[in-house]
Amino acid sequence: MKRSQFLLALASFSIVGGSFFLRRTFSSTREPKIITDTSRYKEIRNQLWSDNDQVKHFPNEIPTDAKDVRIAYSPEFLQGSSFFQIRLKQQPKKIEKLLSQYRSSAKQKYIGGNTNEHINQPSGVPTTFFYTSDSYTESFPPTYEILVLNTEDKGRPGFKWNHGNSYGVAINTSASEIIYWSEKW
Repeated sequence: MKRSQFLLALASFSIVGGSFFLRRTFSSTREPKIITDTSRYKEIRNQLWSDNDQVKHFPNEIPTDAKDVRIAYSPEFLQGSSFFQIRLKQQPKKIEKLLSQYRSSAKQKYIGGNTNEHINQPSGVPTTFFYTSDSYTESFPPTYEILVLNTEDKGRPGFKWNHGNSYGVAINTSASEIIYWSEKW
């Protein structure tokens, strides 16, 4: 009897312990990862991010004149969400040109905020959070213009935006900065 109780206790401990380690493994992959090794950019853009249409507006390579480059990437897990952002500074003239280019093709425009605020506006659509921020903020300050290049609602009736994707840019002309972003959920 004692041996069977011991084996039962050991099995219970193994299940609980194993599930803890699995939970830690999977939950840690779901946390946003700020990647500072910019050499991974092409790998993420071309191989790990499977939908090329959602990153076609991203630069093929990090521009040689770019400064303060930050990348945030969270891979998709099962049916969960994923995101990809690259933030960089460039010459003011280049940023002004990009702003003009993307304004003309944007389907939605927002000043500051985040996806939760944007989707709750009249005719709002999901956007992104400020994953590449220098602080722990989720929202873009009002110095950023968020330009939505495309969205796709894959929800079903009664569950609008339950699944889908969106992509675009956020531009801060005063900081001479652009953030390319793409989201899936």
